[in-house]
Amino acid sequence: MKRADDYQQRRAHLANLTDEELYERFWSLANEIVDPLLELGRKNTTPSVERSILLRMGFSSIEVKPIVEGVMSKGLMGKGAGNVVWRLSKKLGCSVREAGLLLADGKHWDDVDTLF
Repeated sequence: MKRADDYQQRRAHLANLTDEELYERFWSLANEIVDPLLELGRKNTTPSVERSILLRMGFSSIEVKPIVEGVMSKGLMGKGAGNVVWRLSKKLGCSVREAGLLLADGKHWDDVDTLF
């Protein structure tokens, strides 16, 4: 069975584009494909994802648990646990680690409400 070669027909709309225009078109289409995935990542998170982020920020698994639970109880999962810790550290003028440890100890949760 021989395949009908319709390559020239399918590329007709691209034939007159320069390399730079093709480059721009490629990245425009790539962004269209990736944008919905990024939007899902921004709007949908899970406690395990947030724990993972905090672990990568240098907290231990024991320190992470109360932080994520606090973020969940405040309804801030959509903001991200790492973001909550980072914003609190900026507000308090301390390191991210210190801010996270304060949250893990149950302190400054009232301040978190004012961050967003």
